[in-house]
Amino acid sequence: MRKLTHIAVCAAGLFLFSGMAPAGEKKLMHCFAFTPIESATVAEWRSFYEATDQLPKKIPGISHVWYGKLRRTLNVDGSDRKYGVCMEMANEDTLKTYTDHAFHKQWMDVYSKVRVEGTTTFDILGQ
Repeated sequence: MRKLTHIAVCAAGLFLFSGMAPAGEKKLMHCFAFTPIESATVAEWRSFYEATDQLPKKIPGISHVWYGKLRRTLNVDGSDRKYGVCMEMANEDTLKTYTDHAFHKQWMDVYSKVRVEGTTTFDILGQ
């Protein structure tokens, strides 16, 4: 729980100090940490990165995406979350659009090739 709080604070700091959202803007930061499949190939990772880069272009309301290896592994219920993704979204409605969007389903197919089933997900609401 302590590590999850640390990630949430770091993500909040990234959001608040990124210069992307002026004070008072009601954006949403959708973040998740995941455990990689150790046998995932370089090509599968490349496909994941390329598909993730496409999210802001394909899904309305997603303005920016960050992804990469976590600075510190997050252990959740015996699973080591080593990678993470954060998406800056216009608002809470964008999260629903993202979830239901056809490109999200394509992206999930690519994502499933580099991660063990299950993620640690949290959303930060802009104040």
